[in-house]
Amino acid sequence: MAQQHEFRVRTLWTGAAEGGTADYASYSREYAMEIDGKPTLKGSADPAFRGDSGMHNPEDLLVAALSACHLLSYLALCARAGIRVVAYQDAATGTMKLADGKMRFTEVTLNPTVRIQRGDDAGQARALHHEAHALCFIANSVNFPVRNAPTVTEADEAASPTTESGADS
Repeated sequence: MAQQHEFRVRTLWTGAAEGGTADYASYSREYAMEIDGKPTLKGSADPAFRGDSGMHNPEDLLVAALSACHLLSYLALCARAGIRVVAYQDAATGTMKLADGKMRFTEVTLNPTVRIQRGDDAGQARALHHEAHALCFIANSVNFPVRNAPTVTEADEAASPTTESGADS
């Protein structure tokens, strides 16, 4: 694997078409992000910052990036370990608040729920979440804790599956 990777994104303030920044309350927060060969992503500020609630905002995208990075790291580790993941979902949350005089993220918690093939090693599947967390490029790049509270069950289990949760920071 190369030791350096570059990513290019063009961000265009599309809200400019509705007029300039005459005053804070009235200008449009809409933007478009273009990445060569991929669909354009349209976004806005969070409604708390006068944005459009129907569009993606940078805060949503940061939490989504952490969740997706963990997913991809975890699936790769499971595949290499011979653990067959048959379902995966995450209900990630991020907390942003005033800290040290600045509005910032203070933590993100990932809550992945994973179902593995019956008979595969559930203990190892749980442990691989910790390794995935350590490998996640995005989690390694932020200055706040990214907690990990996974749940692992086996496929075709009864209504009361055995689960175990853990936490990383």
